[in-house]
Amino acid sequence: MAAEIPSISPDVLIIESTYGTHIHEKREDRENRFTSTVHDIVNRGGRCLIPVFALGRAQELLLILDEYWQNHPELHDVPIYYASHLAKKCMSVFQTYVNAMNEKIKKQIAISNPFVFKHISNLKGIDQFDDIGPSVVMASPGMMQSGLSRELFEQWCTDRRNGVIIAGYCVEGTLAKTLMSEPEEIATMTGQKIPRKCSVDYISFSAHTDFEQTSEFIRILKPPHIVLVHGEQNEMGRLKAALIREYEDNPDASVVVHNPPNTQSVELYFRGEKMAKVMGSLAAEKPEHGKPLSGILIKRGFNYHLIAPDDLQNYTELSTSVLTQKQTVAFHGAFSLLLQCMENLAGEVEQLTLQGGKLALKVFKTVTVVQEKRSVVVEWMANPVNDMYADAVLAVILQVESNPTAFQAARAKKPDISQFPERLMKLLNGTYGEDAVTRTTKGDQISVKLDGQTAVIDLETLEVECPDESLQSHVACAVKRLHNTMVPCHS
Repeated sequence: MAAEIPSISPDVLIIESTYGTHIHEKREDRENRFTSTVHDIVNRGGRCLIPVFALGRAQELLLILDEYWQNHPELHDVPIYYASHLAKKCMSVFQTYVNAMNEKIKKQIAISNPFVFKHISNLKGIDQFDDIGPSVVMASPGMMQSGLSRELFEQWCTDRRNGVIIAGYCVEGTLAKTLMSEPEEIATMTGQKIPRKCSVDYISFSAHTDFEQTSEFIRILKPPHIVLVHGEQNEMGRLKAALIREYEDNPDASVVVHNPPNTQSVELYFRGEKMAKVMGSLAAEKPEHGKPLSGILIKRGFNYHLIAPDDLQNYTELSTSVLTQKQTVAFHGAFSLLLQCMENLAGEVEQLTLQGGKLALKVFKTVTVVQEKRSVVVEWMANPVNDMYADAVLAVILQVESNPTAFQAARAKKPDISQFPERLMKLLNGTYGEDAVTRTTKGDQISVKLDGQTAVIDLETLEVECPDESLQSHVACAVKRLHNTMVPCHS
């Protein structure tokens, strides 16, 4: 089957450039010239050699010859052979997967399998070839560098009645390419020089596209980047120049053509833009320019949807879940003392009375501390920020439990916090790494650098300034946690 046009326009098209700017003759003209040339060779009593590759062109030419022989009874006595073990294996694939063929073959298979040839036989080797009278032999390899096609050519090339039809692309330096210039003599595989008297015809049935087919394919797809591959340097250069000329005066098509040599990489840069469709409750209000829109980004194939967490079950098969952490800590002190310590840690603390008359504290508006007999239960909804708050609350509870009298006495005198900057530096170094934490020469500020963001701590006011809210909150909590550890109950 021919190449199919994709339903989307690609950003990059990698395409062959084998024939460059050459244009093949029409398909009907090629087939007529091919069958006429074969007929002329065998009609004059000669042998016709067709060097081909095992897969693709060989089966195509066999179909053409079998149909031509069927329509010309005078040729039925002239045998046709295909001499390739690999071609025979490929033939079974073609006979099996007819659904991969073009429409003509599909219609023909309804009557009979076209790959079961009536006038063509398989030739296993030259030893079994009865070389008497005119015949047509299709042999591999196509470049005639060695193998059966080379052996038969050396046997037949000195007879003017015989002929060679080169039906595919030929690489420079091969015998097939040399024959296209019709030399007077050729060198055999043993190094001898023998005259070339047989006829040589070049009729391209190559699978590679010509310039018209290539340019039409590009014109339909309109890719912004074209990478040329599989071609000789000169042919690739000609094709590149022709494509550039074709689009240079077209303002609607901006095409960049690359023709890299082997092993040379091509680097392309694209602007990454993704469009997300807002759905559900998030789409209820008209968006305002500059106002952040917060939700969950869902990717389905190549489409993106932004929805609120509560709408997950309505628009997807996903659902939200909440992980609640609970930790019980031994505590024998007065709950009022714990309240004072939490107020010192977090500022405003909400006091609650739960069912059954239990007292509870809401710290940082996220962590709940419930009074139990000889213990307290700390509960919070798990996430990175809340976990940090819970760590600070637990640290205070453990310190009060370990020495409650010290905390009570601390309120009576002003604590010594001269070691606070040094201890803060150690805490920050352990959290963010020594390379990320620096102290100013004056000594009144400490800076923390993380992922390109900088948080600055004022040691006089203990305020933290940072454009990144997450880093600012994290550092501020660490500062307050250490400060309240050193000054747990001072008021």
